[in-house]
Amino acid sequence: LGFTLQGIDTRHPYLAQRGISPATARLFGVGMYHGDGFLAGRCVIPIRDEKSRLVAYVGRAVNGEEPKYRFPAGFRKSQVLFNLDRAMQTGDHNVIVVEGFFDALKVHQAGHSAVVALMGSSFSQRQSDLLLSHFASATLMLDGDEPGRRAAQFIVQLLTAKLPIAKVDLPNHIQPDQLSSAEINVFVGPPTCTF
Repeated sequence: LGFTLQGIDTRHPYLAQRGISPATARLFGVGMYHGDGFLAGRCVIPIRDEKSRLVAYVGRAVNGEEPKYRFPAGFRKSQVLFNLDRAMQTGDHNVIVVEGFFDALKVHQAGHSAVVALMGSSFSQRQSDLLLSHFASATLMLDGDEPGRRAAQFIVQLLTAKLPIAKVDLPNHIQPDQLSSAEINVFVGPPTCTF
């Protein structure tokens, strides 16, 4: 991207409602955007590629507006893993894979900074290549619903021959971003770092 959004409110009450601390919001650059354009009045999330280059902002509706997530025209989720650049910098050999942005923020906040999000429940060849080239093993922590379970099964079948995979089965209709840090650590083990 040739620009960065200014005036992002990382202390907006919406983030607190989602259980995101101000420190996590600042680190990820996530917050309410009150400027102009198609992201106005939405919680914006910067997306970087594996080289830490800013490639897009996505806007999350905070008032039930549709669509829930607004992506810029031409952006292809299948080409990127959200938070991959930070996850690579940890030096961890294992990566936790989640579906959504807020799942990644909550898992990171629980002390697991080697976490990436698929930005949905589909898993592309490019995302597979990115995972395989940067990590020695993966822990899948997809949503506890039918699409999440199907996606986890697909990823396990696709990658098992290539790297060790652990699969976390969350209770029905539970997403990682609905869990406390302590609950996340019950599912994936103790944190690798502390904040």
